[in-house]
Amino acid sequence: MTTNNPASKTTKTKAAAKTTTKKATTKVTAKKKSTKAKGKSSAVKLPSSAGKSLVIVESPAKARTVSQILGSKYVVTASQGHVRDLPKSKIGVDVEMDFEPSYVIMKDKRSLLTQIKKAGNEAKEVFLATDPDREGEAISWHLQNAAEWKDLATPPKRVVFHEITKEAVEEAFRNPREIDMQLVNAQQARRILDRLVGYQISPLLWRRVQRGTSAGRVQSVSLRMIVDREREIEAFVPVESWTIDNLLRKAGADASAKNQFPAWLHSVKGDKGRISIPKEENARAYETDLANADYNVAEVRKRDVRQRPSAPFTTSTMQQEAGRKLRYTAQRTMSVAQQLYEGLRVGTGDQIGLITYMRTDSTQVANSALSEVREYIQERYGKDHLPAKAKVYTKASKGAQEAHEAVRPTSIRRDPASLKDYLSTDQLNLYTLIWSRMLASQMEDARSEATTLNIDAACKTSG
Repeated sequence: MTTNNPASKTTKTKAAAKTTTKKATTKVTAKKKSTKAKGKSSAVKLPSSAGKSLVIVESPAKARTVSQILGSKYVVTASQGHVRDLPKSKIGVDVEMDFEPSYVIMKDKRSLLTQIKKAGNEAKEVFLATDPDREGEAISWHLQNAAEWKDLATPPKRVVFHEITKEAVEEAFRNPREIDMQLVNAQQARRILDRLVGYQISPLLWRRVQRGTSAGRVQSVSLRMIVDREREIEAFVPVESWTIDNLLRKAGADASAKNQFPAWLHSVKGDKGRISIPKEENARAYETDLANADYNVAEVRKRDVRQRPSAPFTTSTMQQEAGRKLRYTAQRTMSVAQQLYEGLRVGTGDQIGLITYMRTDSTQVANSALSEVREYIQERYGKDHLPAKAKVYTKASKGAQEAHEAVRPTSIRRDPASLKDYLSTDQLNLYTLIWSRMLASQMEDARSEATTLNIDAACKTSG
């Protein structure tokens, strides 16, 4: 009998995936995240924008950071999310007229919009600086249409930056553009689908399941996939199989853990491949024979192993890693990431954005950031840890918005240790995760040596 690290511990492995899968149900009660700010918008009073430029962003926190960067020649205010949406009282989509949406100004944004309209008409020019994604583009488009600025010398300008730093913001304002209607239409298509699916399926759930349940464009399809998978699990017929594993050690060595290595039954009489034994009585027979066998190393194989570092974070990989290492929910991760992106006060200086925009499906990194990371690695860790060329990672998913960057620190030189006195525990934990991932992504591949032993077991079964 020949074994590849043979063993004498029997383990029963039934392939029953059902043990880790919960049954799906059509009772869906997830609440949609609202972009509405707490409190009444009417409480906000904008400073005079006469002779100045008006800049509109989404959130008050982002407004404070951008305002400190731009200075006194700009008035920066927040729309606090969307100002227009489909009406709540009806479907708001004319299916017969090429799915034309009908928007209304949101009730809690009327007072704020009035002030934004007045401030825009008084300003020298208006800059729409909402987030650099489909949703942000749509918010800018809705603002432009709802405010109906008539006294502007030039149309509102769209500015986009992926990190809230002085360099990035000033560069964006030097290169404004028009609103990208392709991004706006992409957002509108999603919003219209949300409404068509939700308004037509939710009432059915109220009648058949429970009032208050909801259905959406994504969750309905996801639920179907879960149900299909559950049906596959229920139809699965478990098959009994056994493998044999053991811990071996060098002859004469003590039984401490450092001298032991795992082994498993690999082949019997030339039948190679990890052995799967269908019946317990057969497995017990092998176990008895192997317990009394003489083991000899028949072959030693060594090979070099290289492991490429993981790519910088996208939104989804950041959420997954934060869930695995920090036990953060996706919602908690995004909330903390938003705080890091919008800006925090570090030391006695102004607020500054600590990471790039956190909603992205791209793994690309700006050349300037790559250069900074490579310089930092060489200075701190030496040339041995720096590859000859910067590592480039392909896009994370089909259709990824490659104009976006990965989630990364705005400066790799701002290491976690330098921020520990200024960030909350959640903020520091997530920042450390993002900083470490970006740093590792540009370091040399990990190198190791893998050793495989083929061990002969001389026992009665094999003669």
